[in-house]
Amino acid sequence: MAERDEPTGALVRPYAVTRGRTKPKLEIAIEALVETTVRGRAANTRPGGTHGQEQQYISTLCDGRLQSLAEIAARMQLPLGVARVIVADMAADGLVAVYEPTSLDENESVGTELLERVLSGLRRL
Repeated sequence: MAERDEPTGALVRPYAVTRGRTKPKLEIAIEALVETTVRGRAANTRPGGTHGQEQQYISTLCDGRLQSLAEIAARMQLPLGVARVIVADMAADGLVAVYEPTSLDENESVGTELLERVLSGLRRL
């Protein structure tokens, strides 16, 4: 999908994209990583597929490159809640795999290298 074909929140009202739903089928953390599955790739290439523009864009965006839920929302210029509903629907349909972050024990801490990489990624957005 070309850059000019990117869906934008300015063109479509968020509630129209999710058909009025505000609660996702699955709870997905903002930092969860999303990857297109084999089924998602096949659905994306099928002519006359039943998936909307947003689902096709997410499938293309996450094909071969893990993207966080926050990155997907930012690239689509949609509110995080709307992106969460779309990705959760796609995960429930087996079109994407969602990798939730592991929780840290009280005694563990996040290394500064990881935090610097996250900060660098956010600045690139």
